[in-house]
Amino acid sequence: MGTYVMLTRLTPEALKKPESVTELNRQVEDRIKKECPGVKWLANYAVLGPCDYLDIFEAPDTDTATKVALLVRSFGHGTTETWVATQWDRFTGLASSLKS
Repeated sequence: MGTYVMLTRLTPEALKKPESVTELNRQVEDRIKKECPGVKWLANYAVLGPCDYLDIFEAPDTDTATKVALLVRSFGHGTTETWVATQWDRFTGLASSLKS
């Protein structure tokens, strides 16, 4: 399983009724569970800055992670940016395996 970090920025329309954000989140979660059963959500945070949310999840492959981002966007209330994340010990192992 790969680890992915997704940043989401909501549209101004999505925030016109702040109480509706909880319902939107539930709908997105339900759809992801239905369409991408192999995805495991690790964490989600509301963040300050240019994005509203930071989510960390595991997916069996890049196609599934892409599908998660597409599902989030399909609700029409936000844009996403998704990154693959490599655990530090794996990263240092890969770096150590490189020849000078």
